[in-house]
Amino acid sequence: MIRAVIFDKDGTLFDFRQSWGDWAARLLADLAGDEAERARLGAAVGFDTVARDFHPDSPVIAGTAAEVAEALQAALPARPAEDLLGRINAAAAAAQMVPAVPLRPLLEALRAQGLAIGLATNDAEAPAEAHLAAHGLRDLFDFVAGYDSGHGGKPAPGQLLAFAQAVGVSPGDCAMVGDSLHDLEAAKAAGMARVAVLTGIAGQDVLAPHADVVLADIGALPGWLAARAAG
Repeated sequence: MIRAVIFDKDGTLFDFRQSWGDWAARLLADLAGDEAERARLGAAVGFDTVARDFHPDSPVIAGTAAEVAEALQAALPARPAEDLLGRINAAAAAAQMVPAVPLRPLLEALRAQGLAIGLATNDAEAPAEAHLAAHGLRDLFDFVAGYDSGHGGKPAPGQLLAFAQAVGVSPGDCAMVGDSLHDLEAAKAAGMARVAVLTGIAGQDVLAPHADVVLADIGALPGWLAARAAG
């Protein structure tokens, strides 16, 4: 029986392209003086400034904010890493997240079934908290961790194991829901069920070999949980 569910944030709770395309464009406009410079910086973080889309290997997709800052600093060596990281986190906290599905009804339904709910993101904790609060969701989460919360970042399992301990549930009775290989690798390392969704950048062909199930979006999660419980 699944007794607890921990979600990734970007590409899982929130549609990745719709939420982060504008963030990337605004961040690059803040850092660059002209279109050519924006394109150069976009290439450094795997973002096409013309198509306003991300390359599948972009560190923005599953990396930490520190990793994104590192990629940018390689293209802007005169900028201190701390300055870039601060700009990234400030822009992230202000980013307008677009829910993948109506989130509050879904999360309330999961809680009504007695499930504990957590969030594990490679974003920083402060933007994650801001995004949940902006959508009136924070009260539905028993646990929130960013890469800087003291448990490490994915694909290591620290965030997931900390969640299981915090809610008093064995990792084997938890499901991790995410849109990237980092999420699924963390779930495997933690001994949790691996649920992939297609609201990020990675497609089914990439995710399916590493997941117990691939869903179109998290709206299909209750049906999968019910089917699993029924055997």
